[in-house]
Order: sequence, then C-alpha cells, then structure tokens
Amino acid sequence: MKTTGQLARLIASAAPAMKQERIHPATRTFQALRIYVNRELDEIKALFEAAPQLLKPSARLVVISFHSLEDRIAKDSLREGAHKGIWEILTRKPVTAQEEEMERNPRSRSAKLRAAEKKTR
Repeated sequence: MKTTGQLARLIASAAPAMKQERIHPATRTFQALRIYVNRELDEIKALFEAAPQLLKPSARLVVISFHSLEDRIAKDSLREGAHKGIWEILTRKPVTAQEEEMERNPRSRSAKLRAAEKKTR
C-alpha cells in the first residue's frame, strides 16, 4: 500500500458503506489515524489542565469539538472544574449547528460548542 486512495479502497471493500450513510467507510479509520498521530486527545487534556492557570478571572473558555472523543473530554473537564469551583458552565447542553447551516456547510454537522467562565475566587 502506497497511497491513501489504496487504503480507502481496501477499507471500503472490507466494510462497505451502509445505504443511508453519507460518510465514506474509510473516514473513521483516517480520523483514528489522525487522532493517534497528532496526539489530539492528549493535547486537549493538556489544554484543560493548563486553562485555569492561563486565564484570568471572568475569562471565558470556548471549545468546539468535532467528534465524540473530544466532546467527552470537554464535557467531563468542564463539569469536573465546575465541581471544584473553577468554572461556571455557560452551555448546559452543547450548541450545535442548525439545519440551515448544515445545508450550507456539511462539516458543521458534527461540531459541538461548549463554554465556561472562570470564576472569581
């Protein structure tokens, strides 16, 4: 295997797309490779660990996640920080794109925005 196209065809032949699914069968494989190679989950965790020291009181932390692994880290980190008195969560539920935006920008379908404000102690 020498190209991503070859890998995509191999994955598609092994796991054909579901009829209602608009996403190519290899999409999640490439996503998993990118997440692993770029250490994306570790970087997000590091951000949430550093943010309380980097931000001034009343500063707002806003995060847009594009897949469930990122969103779970954001949700849990903000919730844990709220329990410790660090954050006031501003978005009880994540903000997602409306139908009109998803029609104009299909990539927005997976985006979730969460926000919190650093408490003044």
